[in-house]
Amino acid sequence: MIITFFGHSNFTENLAVKEEIFNLLKERINGEMVTFYIGGYGNFDNFALKICKEYKSTNNAKILFVTPYLGDWLNKRKEYFETEYDEILYPDIENSPLKYAIIKRNEWMVKRSDLIIAWVNVRFGGAYNALLYAKRKNKEYINLFKDFEV
Repeated sequence: MIITFFGHSNFTENLAVKEEIFNLLKERINGEMVTFYIGGYGNFDNFALKICKEYKSTNNAKILFVTPYLGDWLNKRKEYFETEYDEILYPDIENSPLKYAIIKRNEWMVKRSDLIIAWVNVRFGGAYNALLYAKRKNKEYINLFKDFEV
């Protein structure tokens, strides 16, 4: 099973969302091996990483940083990503123009996911566009911001 996280950088950590994510993980994973895809940008991704690490401490899981870039950008941050994640994954998007790298990476993540857990509360940005893409592809997603319809 693959679970991907998308969310806005303006997210503020809170216990209720943490508990909701843990309940979702327990319910959906049901003891299976799980791979978590995280994009590694902003507050929600950092929050998701903490939760995934906590989940992994007692369950069979891998946490992958899915990078949109290679080269200098990644090399400058590689030590951090290697410390925080189990693996760095670069999707097959090298033929995409650099300015579309994050969009193409997000689409790649959506295509391979069994479940997408998101925190989206505005109608712009990468997380919002990733959920729109997931909806078009009939992927299962849960937006934790309850009063927002994608």
